[in-house]
Amino acid sequence: MLHTPTPVTTPAAPRGSHLVWLLGPALVAGVAYLDPGNVASNMTAGAAFGFLLVWIVVLGNVMAWLIQYLSAKLGIVTGKSLPELLGERIGSTWGRRLFWVQAELVAMATDLAEIIGGAIALSLLFDLPLLLGGAITGTVSMLVLILQGSGRQKTFERVIISLLVIIAVGFAAGVVINPPDAASVVGGLVPRFEGPSSVLLAASILGATIMPHAIYAHSALTRDRFAVRSHDHSTRRLLTATRWDVSIALAIAGTVNLAILLLAATSLQGVAGTDTLEGAHAAIGQAMGGVVATLFAVGLLASGLASTSVGAYAGAEIMHGLLRVRIPIVWRRLVTLIPALVILGVGLDPTWSLVVSQVVLSFGIPFALIPLVWLTSRRQLLGEFTNRWHTTVAGIIASVLLVTLNVTLLVLIFTGA
Repeated sequence: MLHTPTPVTTPAAPRGSHLVWLLGPALVAGVAYLDPGNVASNMTAGAAFGFLLVWIVVLGNVMAWLIQYLSAKLGIVTGKSLPELLGERIGSTWGRRLFWVQAELVAMATDLAEIIGGAIALSLLFDLPLLLGGAITGTVSMLVLILQGSGRQKTFERVIISLLVIIAVGFAAGVVINPPDAASVVGGLVPRFEGPSSVLLAASILGATIMPHAIYAHSALTRDRFAVRSHDHSTRRLLTATRWDVSIALAIAGTVNLAILLLAATSLQGVAGTDTLEGAHAAIGQAMGGVVATLFAVGLLASGLASTSVGAYAGAEIMHGLLRVRIPIVWRRLVTLIPALVILGVGLDPTWSLVVSQVVLSFGIPFALIPLVWLTSRRQLLGEFTNRWHTTVAGIIASVLLVTLNVTLLVLIFTGA
């Protein structure tokens, strides 16, 4: 039986109550769009294909705005996260378990990217072994998570947003110093591919941009932030604030992601060794100096710390919503941390592992996106806040595009193309 929420119809907030104080959840979820997997995918795409995939970054960001707003709206109106609502509607115990398995694999792929990114950054900055750097990144993220777990939601948000500022400065500095050719950037907005490798990187970019765990997390973040609503904030007012929140978050994330690709296309294309983050860091240092290279490494470290904290938060919510159990944050952290440390310990190429992890993430998108569009189109669930018909159509188009790209990628992989 569908849950019918009781919409909040209290009076609008007084003039002195500013929407800015309601911002935050989207900025936290938006960190997922600036994780080390994004850096690896965008850097590799720019170095290998120049400006070819600019259109993919822009397209992914536009779709991400719609998707993150729908996720936030679901949490605000229903007071429940997407995993919770799915757990209620998947009647079979085994169905919930199987859905959780794929979501858990996605969470592990997420953590793989974020822990490896933090480890590489610590290696670049302090020459630490990758395994030790991964362990430090995981430990620090656990301390950040304790803030959220102890009920200090706004403090948790401030820490993540501060890291977001560091990420933006670190990754955008190179483009400011050495700006790209405007005509080449415009040319990159024309949709096209150049062979299977470009399709693989396009799927990797989309997997890093539209991330399943960000969809799951955003609904939970808004639920937690607005669980107890004061008489000053109606549901409609919260949704207005959320639209601004998502717009600001995705404007920052989209600009920084594009800056990473443009940096590689402008300064690293054709340079030997730029297929790894370590090589890219060295090439940036040679082309633009040690200060810019250090800023890049600091941005990468902030990216790993912030995004792995949000990823672990999402993983805990997925487990709670689908399996209806909660485990201590330390054990939850270890579930997804261990595979990343194993990858670092056995010596696999970390940058390639980052790119592959983003491809894995892209296959988890339909399992989060399709239910999200369906649930937000249900009047029995959202009442007057149900999607308008054009919003649902846009969500369906985004879902079809993403699934089609993933199927194409599978065909290319299994046929050896």
